[in-house]
Amino acid sequence: MSDLHLRDAREGDGNGIQEVTLAAYSVYASTMGPMWEFYKQSILETLADITPAEQIVAERDGSVVGTALLFPPGTIFHGPGGESATLVWPEMRLLAVAPAAQGLGIGAALVRECIRRAQKSGVAVLTLHTTEAMRVAMAMYERMGFHHAPELDFHPAPNLTVKGYRLDLNALT
Repeated sequence: MSDLHLRDAREGDGNGIQEVTLAAYSVYASTMGPMWEFYKQSILETLADITPAEQIVAERDGSVVGTALLFPPGTIFHGPGGESATLVWPEMRLLAVAPAAQGLGIGAALVRECIRRAQKSGVAVLTLHTTEAMRVAMAMYERMGFHHAPELDFHPAPNLTVKGYRLDLNALT
């Protein structure tokens, strides 16, 4: 993937990032039912203010083809019911690859970049969350060494488990 360039997002990337992210996640709209609109709004709100995350962009031929957010430890997230959670470790969120560019290794390149940045910061663990519907992503995370960490799971709606995954960075060579 020699023509792929990973970099920090720049001013002017917002529309491309939003377009890629919504296109990548909209494939789950039919399986999410009424939860899709809530999830879509959550994606848009997160992208509108990514603070304090690092926003990584995968660019090919001058276009955004993938993106990921890397939130640092200590980030506080607030749930719809007023509950809050504070990250103990850095967390990768909203990994997205444009549908036309999926299957080319862009997602794995973004994950490797998040791993590299987490290792550089000196932390021992990198986390992420996903759902059963995101089978391709889950398989990729598992191939890359992430393991399901049930203690990180949460349930935003009845019959919906958002599964927590962790990667022990000290185990990587």
